[in-house]
Amino acid sequence: METVTPPEQTTVQPFSKRLKHATREQHERVDHAIMTLRPFDDLEGYARFLRVQYGFQQRCLPVYRHPQLADWISDLTLRCRHAAVVRDCLDLNVDVDAERQAQAKPLAAPTSEAAPYLLGWLYVNEGSNLGAAFLFKRAAELGLSASYGARHLAPSDDGRGLHWRNFTQQLDAIPLPETGIVQAIAGAKEAFACVEALARPLVR
Repeated sequence: METVTPPEQTTVQPFSKRLKHATREQHERVDHAIMTLRPFDDLEGYARFLRVQYGFQQRCLPVYRHPQLADWISDLTLRCRHAAVVRDCLDLNVDVDAERQAQAKPLAAPTSEAAPYLLGWLYVNEGSNLGAAFLFKRAAELGLSASYGARHLAPSDDGRGLHWRNFTQQLDAIPLPETGIVQAIAGAKEAFACVEALARPLVR
């Protein structure tokens, strides 16, 4: 009797892992750009960092208001950190209205309203929240906290790890076709590029 060898099983990476691997280079560039602001040398440096954070959260607002994304991510609106970063700016006398005007024209992003594209932006923003543990500790050295100046860096009530796992579980469950995944990767790369572009002119 002839033995039939089964075909090799192809392991398909979860959506969140594909996004991570496809944007590793952009992520590293953003980490470098943020640290060149010297955000934890003093409050002036932290204010530069806040301007970048405000600009990015402002551009992420359409992501958290998108009805299709709300169907996919059950706690979408609760994850938005825009209000927190606005309060942080007010704590440190960063003029939000002036920042909004200054940042209105150069970076009109996201450049697509397609739900998969915006998922890429969401992935970047939610990932930055996971990685904010180090930033939050450094901010505390400047006298900042979850109630003053560093609200947008504070962990959620359920903790950073669980908050991120809940997000990636929902993300990986979205039945996107390959074309949608390609769009999401493009959106994530644009989001990283947006942060880098916001930081570049503030470097001292």
